[in-house]
Amino acid sequence: MYSIAMLLAQNVPEGRVFGLDEQTFYTGALTLFNGIVLAVILGWLLYSPVKKFLNDRTERIKSEKEAAEATKARGNELIAEYDQKIQDIEKERIKILEEAREAANHETEIILKEAQKEAQALRARASESIDKEKERIREETRLYIIELASIIAEKHIVENIDNESQTQMFEESLTQLEETQWQN
Repeated sequence: MYSIAMLLAQNVPEGRVFGLDEQTFYTGALTLFNGIVLAVILGWLLYSPVKKFLNDRTERIKSEKEAAEATKARGNELIAEYDQKIQDIEKERIKILEEAREAANHETEIILKEAQKEAQALRARASESIDKEKERIREETRLYIIELASIIAEKHIVENIDNESQTQMFEESLTQLEETQWQN
């Protein structure tokens, strides 16, 4: 860079800081005019499309933002609706559980009552069966006692009584039996 500055300094006429002559002035003015024309042409050619592009982009962003806000609002509505539905479902679940619990309690009461009735019926049948069994055992015992008494009496009579005494006792027993009534 230093060498370029030295080269320019050598071409400068004496008494001037840099070489400004007519040619440099026309070149500078032409360059400035070209720049202005180029800026105007580029502004005219590019400003409208760029402005349109930016406006379109701004509108698109606004519409997307509005759509996003609408979607967000709809989402919030759906969330609120779903929350309400979840609360309703929870209430219904609690109601169903309560009804099921009540039905189970009612069913339990019915089953317990039926079981108590069956137990009472079973007790009654068992008591009746025991009474019948007692009666049967009494009857069998009475018959065994009668049979045993007959056997003992027969042995005693055979050993102690002769034929005449036996006939007399038979007739006395027969007379007593005719006079008494049978009892159940």
